[in-house]
This record gives sequence, structure tokens and C-alpha cells, in this order.
Amino acid sequence: MPPFAPVLIVAGVLAGILDDAVTDRKLPRNPARGVSLPRKTKKRRVYLTHTQVQILADSAGDRRSLVYTLAYTGLRWGEATGLPVRDVDALRRRLAVNENAVNVGGRIVVGSPKTHEVRSVPFPEFLAEQLAAECTGKRPEQLVFGDGDRHLRSPDSRDGWFVNAIARAKLTDAAFPHAHDPRPQAHRGEPRDQRRREREGRAADARSRLGRDDSRHLRGPVR
Repeated sequence: MPPFAPVLIVAGVLAGILDDAVTDRKLPRNPARGVSLPRKTKKRRVYLTHTQVQILADSAGDRRSLVYTLAYTGLRWGEATGLPVRDVDALRRRLAVNENAVNVGGRIVVGSPKTHEVRSVPFPEFLAEQLAAECTGKRPEQLVFGDGDRHLRSPDSRDGWFVNAIARAKLTDAAFPHAHDPRPQAHRGEPRDQRRREREGRAADARSRLGRDDSRHLRGPVR
């Protein structure tokens, strides 16, 4: 927690209490409103190069495809771990984001995405084979990642697979950045390959739309 956070929390609680006092006509105005408070500073984002994403994925063991999916699709943790097989479109190379799995009081609750916006996200061609392997043998309603039935929980921040993967990655690359968020992102400033993958994804969409009638029987989730 940033050092200024407790000040902002206390100020917010106090302002709320005094708002009630103003509403009840105990005070003419709220002296806690308009007070100068410490500015919120945005947390610095950590972006990995494509090489670092590969190192991290190779260090993540059976979470390799999950790391690649998080890095190259921008899905949130709960969106990726809540992704069912039926929402993987192998032909168009698209993931339909309809659900978000959130840990609430130690229990996984499945709801709509954070912004309540259902969306379709492209994934690069190299990831298709890995997602196909994750989906093999699973029914359409089962989860892509994990055993298909139980949602993967966020890794332990002290001794979970993500922390251990970073430690192993640092053995390969001494300059590997330390990240707390198990949602690695590829660096947007080095994306020649990423732009190529996006173009390929758009081209696949166009081919899919043009050949809709002829290829409809080929559509559907990866089996």
C-alpha cells in the first residue's frame, strides 16, 4: 500500500461522516470537502519483451500456455481462468470473453467481465496449437485451463507458481523484471511481430466472413 493511502482512506471516511452531519443539519457545511490531499500516483506498469515472455512461459511449467494467453490477449486473470472451451474459435483465432471468475471470500464467483462488456479478442497463430492442446478431451462447457472443472486460483504471492517462474526466469535473464501481477504483458513498444499477428487475425476474420457459408461446418470450439 502506498504511504499516502491511509490518509486518503481516513479522509474519505471522515468526509462521509460529516456529509451525514450536514444532511442532518448538525453542521452548516462539510469542512473535510475541498481539503488538499496527497495525489494518487499510478502504479508503474511492467512490460516484458517478447523474449522475456518466452522465458517466463518456459519457466512456468504446465502454466506455459496460460502465460502466453495472458501476455498476448490482454485478458484479465479471471477472464482467462473462466474461459470455457466453447468460447475458443479456432477458425477465426478468437476468444469470446463472456465470463469473469473472481475469488470472493475464498469462493470463486462467476459473473460478467469487469466492465460488463462482452468482447471478442484475437490470439496469435502460434498460440492456436497450445490452446488446442488445452482443450483436447474437454467438453464445450469445461474450462480451457486447468482440469476443466475447477477454476485456477490466483497464485500465492510468496511461494506460488508465478513467483517461482519469475525466479527461474531470472536465472536465464539477470535483467528480468520483477512483477507482482500474474498477467504478464508483451511490450507495446516492440510489437512488429505483434502487429503482424494482429494483421493475420484480421485477415482470418475477413476470410471467415467471406467463406461463412462454405466453412460454417468447420466452426466452433477447439476439440
